[in-house]
Amino acid sequence: MKPASHRRRLIINADDFGRSAAINQAVIRGCQEGVLTTASLMVNEPAAAEAVALARETPSLGVGLHLTLLCGTPALSPREIPGLLDRRGRFTDSPLTAGFRYWFHKSLEMPLRAEIRAQFARFKKTGMELDHVNGHLHLHLHPTILRILIEEAETFGLKRIRLTCDPFWLNLRLARGRWVYRVLHAAVFHWLSAAARPIIRPLRLKHPRFVFGLLQDGRVDETYVLNLMERLPAGDSELYSHPSVDEPQAELKALLSPRVRNRIEELGIERIRYQDL
Repeated sequence: MKPASHRRRLIINADDFGRSAAINQAVIRGCQEGVLTTASLMVNEPAAAEAVALARETPSLGVGLHLTLLCGTPALSPREIPGLLDRRGRFTDSPLTAGFRYWFHKSLEMPLRAEIRAQFARFKKTGMELDHVNGHLHLHLHPTILRILIEEAETFGLKRIRLTCDPFWLNLRLARGRWVYRVLHAAVFHWLSAAARPIIRPLRLKHPRFVFGLLQDGRVDETYVLNLMERLPAGDSELYSHPSVDEPQAELKALLSPRVRNRIEELGIERIRYQDL
């Protein structure tokens, strides 16, 4: 057996569980037929109830909360969270707009706190163990939102969180192209994760050392995953993707790939869930 310092363990996660039936089907197939170990549930989206029912039939799947505060539907009504929603009664679709508004408009802190509480309450009603918490488009690392999560951690039962940090220099060896996107996102999330570490440390929240997938922007295909497995660092990591049975299917094919599964086994990489950290 390898020493603990040399072991390589990997969480393989699917975001946006519950957003559509096509995503739900891909998540369950990825777990039952492929290498997927966890999924992050959007509790307010149209297919959330179906996702919960499918997850209950798939006990090996760890399910966490995909906190949604942009590009999605709220748990509460516009009257309950004034100023937080657009004219459609939805969150803004712009990450930049959301980031600036949640930072500079202090009047939004109480509505944000109420909505976050409501989403955690919806997850609790499912009766499932909270495997982990992250945010849609990683907004859980926004300073205002992270502070709310930390202040409410005991109430929420928050024990494990995604600390999004995709190492840029390793990514250079794994993929090509989209340089502006990759450089920008690497810089932003390096700063956000570095700022978050001292905040979450006192609560001893568990998280993988590295999170892969951020710099791929929906391109976690078989070639990328195979390259990553060869270079996966020692310790605990997470690889996340957005599989769907709708087009494009490259990410689902990567999760179902026999080549990927075989290589993971050959390299002695242990597939885990957040609750195994």
